[in-house]
Amino acid sequence: MGLRFAFGPFVLDPAAGTLLRNGDPVAVGHRGLNLLAALIGRPGAILGKAELMDAAWPGRAVEEGNLTVQIAQLRKLLGPPAGGGEWISTVPRVGYRFIGVINRLGATRKALPLPDKPSISVLPFVNISNDPEQDAFADGLTQDLITDLSRMPGLFVIARNSAFAYKGKAMDGRGIAEELGVRYLLEGSARRAAGRVRINAQLIDAASGAHLWAERFDRSLEDIFAVQDEVTGKIVEALLGRLRTPPPRNRPSSIEAYDLCVQARRLMDDSPQSAQEAHLMLTRAISLDPDYAEAHRWLAINHWMGWVHSGGPTESARSLALQLARRAVALDPEDAGCRWILAYLLAYGRCFIEADAEFAKALELDPNEADTFAALSDIAVLSGRVGEGLEHIAKAFRLNPFPASWYYLTLGQAQYAAGAYEAAVETLRRDETYRTSSRRFLAASLAQLGRLDEARAEAELFLVANPHFSTRHWAATEPFRDAGLLAHFVEGYRKAGLP
Repeated sequence: MGLRFAFGPFVLDPAAGTLLRNGDPVAVGHRGLNLLAALIGRPGAILGKAELMDAAWPGRAVEEGNLTVQIAQLRKLLGPPAGGGEWISTVPRVGYRFIGVINRLGATRKALPLPDKPSISVLPFVNISNDPEQDAFADGLTQDLITDLSRMPGLFVIARNSAFAYKGKAMDGRGIAEELGVRYLLEGSARRAAGRVRINAQLIDAASGAHLWAERFDRSLEDIFAVQDEVTGKIVEALLGRLRTPPPRNRPSSIEAYDLCVQARRLMDDSPQSAQEAHLMLTRAISLDPDYAEAHRWLAINHWMGWVHSGGPTESARSLALQLARRAVALDPEDAGCRWILAYLLAYGRCFIEADAEFAKALELDPNEADTFAALSDIAVLSGRVGEGLEHIAKAFRLNPFPASWYYLTLGQAQYAAGAYEAAVETLRRDETYRTSSRRFLAASLAQLGRLDEARAEAELFLVANPHFSTRHWAATEPFRDAGLLAHFVEGYRKAGLP
């Protein structure tokens, strides 16, 4: 299914052919729906009359007056925006444009099948303090509980990206559980003030709505990690029928360092500017607590992302990132996140035997770590194990149905490698990843399909954001282990016009 679009009180679902106002259907004809979909699909852009008439009456020659009538009917149905004015403006002698604010809601999703083990998602804890800056603390608590639960044998745990897709959204628990393909939900609230924390948590069986466990914790802030362990243990007891202490984790000795690391987590997948801000926070966290493993691993991947944003790795950045990742694993050898990041950087350093061993250890420590599967997919594909890579990225998406954009880049790369160019184009044109460096794979896929004009247009757009890119440098720095596959990628890049 395609994207849905929200504006004002309306939600348009072009694929389903529906327009809702405050959840109630609006009686609008299919031509009106097609016109609205065309306008909303390119908000702010001027659409010519011929283009709009082709959207409403494809393949038919009709009088321009029919378009005028349809636009007038749409305006009447929609009414004026809350602030006055109009949703659809006329550009004299040219056409029309949609001038409202659009929110893309993503595709409506079918219910995912339940795994063959107890399955759970930790929904974002609500900050109930009067301080909005404590949002980061509530988010950090949520993420830490996800990490702790995912390391427990016998559970299926949804990744943090997908859990946070529901932050601030009003939605019933059953619907969330169906979209994520889990049976149980953990939800709660957190309040931090004057050196104390109050946490309310409840475990819900989404199928029946029954509350399996609920408890309130009122503790000193210094006890926050003990509370996390206690909550994790109680959930495991409720789901697996036995109380089990979570595996030990490397915890920070400084609450200030923890706060900085929590804030940096939120910036890792964002812009180059945000990455620089995260870099400063993580460096400060390590200066406060030199033995804080998580800060080291995030700083390692932060340096690696610096390679991506700058157009290519420098030897000093490569060396420092690997050094930080090794330090993270030394500080917390039981942390799967530290392990997969080290594995990934080792693969890019062509230390393949060591990288494969670290990936295997990461999966042994935490079989619910979706990022491990996604990163392993990238490395498996470039090694020539394309089928294995597709299996890994499928597992990553099951654990993380609403992932970061790089999952789609990784999937598109795997599809290109498999020769599934149409599927790659569909993946890489998704709103979640389009406009990122995934465009290079999109350009190559289009070129292999013979759609050279589109391919060259995408290549030009890619080079605007990556002006220093060269195919030669990319081929030399990617961890290929299969010469034929490397030639396949280079061929697509060349056809698309990439330098």
